[in-house]
Amino acid sequence: MKTSSVFLYYCLGFAWNVFLIYFLSTLSRKGEKKSSDVLAYGGLWRFLTVLNLVLQAVFNGVSLLVDAFVLMKQQQIAKSMFPFRDLLYAGLAFPVSTFIFTSFWTLYLYDRQLIYPKSLDLIFPVWMNHAMHTVIFPLVLVDLFITPHHYPSKGKGLSLLGIASSAYLCWILWIYSVTGKWVYPVFEALSPLAIAAFFFGSAALLLFIYNTGEFLCHMIWGDSIVRLDVYRSKSK
Repeated sequence: MKTSSVFLYYCLGFAWNVFLIYFLSTLSRKGEKKSSDVLAYGGLWRFLTVLNLVLQAVFNGVSLLVDAFVLMKQQQIAKSMFPFRDLLYAGLAFPVSTFIFTSFWTLYLYDRQLIYPKSLDLIFPVWMNHAMHTVIFPLVLVDLFITPHHYPSKGKGLSLLGIASSAYLCWILWIYSVTGKWVYPVFEALSPLAIAAFFFGSAALLLFIYNTGEFLCHMIWGDSIVRLDVYRSKSK
């Protein structure tokens, strides 16, 4: 794909995620009138899926800036932003979206009440459910094929993912300590030991996803790709 086409892709991705965040905010205000229990303490910001939309908007925004600088022939500025964009993709954008897609639909197909109770259908339309939990995966996968990424060192990438995961874990534990209710109904059905095992399994899944993304990136782009050269070839 030409650089201009990739730039347009990121513009659309940024606009799409901003639209979803705005639409969710309007739905949540209506939802508060329908059910005080569905969107209680923390509101929308207690859900990983919503936080991921913000993350994807930030990533797409950074990516379109990088491509904008390439199109404007500001190669040095673009080059200086490559490591930050790649760190965002490797450490957060790809693993978080893939984790949400995998874990959500596994639990949903087993018993939707464990992850997405029917009461949420009163607030979120079906297409919004798929926008938050389905579309996110093919979008980050497409990014892997259209944009040359250099994965950061394992230490940097996994540190960022670990910090973000720990922060979200602390957030949902804090909500439980304040309200006495879990953000996700699946935890209500588990013993404390089973909850700890669930968190451990989630960490293992995230590690597997991270390594899978790194492997796919190396398979597609190799280890020694010169990205500005790739952008030049795309623009021909």
